[in-house]
Amino acid sequence: MARKSFMYAVLEAVQHEMRQDKDMIWIFELTPPVASTPGKPVINLEKEFGRKRVVNTGIDENWMASCVLGAGLAGSKAVTYIPYQGNCMCFQVIQNHAGKLRHMSGGGASMPVVFLLEMTGQTPGFAGQHSDYEIDTYYAHIAGVKTVVPSTPTDAKGMMAAAIQDPNPVCYLYAGGLRELIEEVPDNQYTTPLDKAAVRTTGGDITIVGSGGGMPEVLKATAVLQKQGMKVETIDLRCLKPMDTETLVKSVRKTKRLLTVDQSYYTLCPGAEVIARVAENVTGARYKRVAFPDAPPPASPEMFLWMRPNAEHVVGAARKLVG
Repeated sequence: MARKSFMYAVLEAVQHEMRQDKDMIWIFELTPPVASTPGKPVINLEKEFGRKRVVNTGIDENWMASCVLGAGLAGSKAVTYIPYQGNCMCFQVIQNHAGKLRHMSGGGASMPVVFLLEMTGQTPGFAGQHSDYEIDTYYAHIAGVKTVVPSTPTDAKGMMAAAIQDPNPVCYLYAGGLRELIEEVPDNQYTTPLDKAAVRTTGGDITIVGSGGGMPEVLKATAVLQKQGMKVETIDLRCLKPMDTETLVKSVRKTKRLLTVDQSYYTLCPGAEVIARVAENVTGARYKRVAFPDAPPPASPEMFLWMRPNAEHVVGAARKLVG
């Protein structure tokens, strides 16, 4: 075990898989696959594996997505890293091809490819056209593609390993604000299931569900509510598709109250799907969701941060739901 950042954990998982499979490739633009953390060797995929396997492309996200799909169809594992300004540019390729080719071939075509897509997570300072890139809802809607949103370095490593080993295409979404998050992460390679939520705290008064970049604020709110005497069951979705409906239903059957928290826009946010699934299976429960308003993000950082769901918003919503 050693303290590692979110991105170090991601690249450590990739490094291990590339050492095991000489045909695996990594494709990126702009940001080299390099990470460091105190007391551990620097990870530099390009230096270790060479430019034939770690390819720095031009700025063409459609090409990058198409390239890894071709590699997958040819039998090679492949990961492409697409930063925030390009992740919607590859949407058409993933929707029209990645989600369908395996099914169109009757399962004959293996698609061990990972689309590593950065979300700025409703972060001010990225300019209006980039600052609302919380794209989880978009990609979770694509049939045939698994969609994961890890929120901790430990899950980041395990879920990347599992995504690379999965024969289906995986959209691996991470909030840019989590890049430097640090915690103790195992040194050995391991996998974290791509279909299981994580129960972060247990309680019987209310269930609070979040995911990805919103989880730090959810956990802050949970700590405040617990100090106030509220017994909170906090669930980190980790996977938007397949979604762990069983864990959600089990929790809300106990608490009878469900609060969902998303940095996505309010309409059709992941929390709406969570509530719908629970409501189909639990009677007599109360529901509420907190999400970013259905409005373009303002230029003012102060206004932006006021609009973005934070611990204060979550605490207020939880108290109203329980009150």
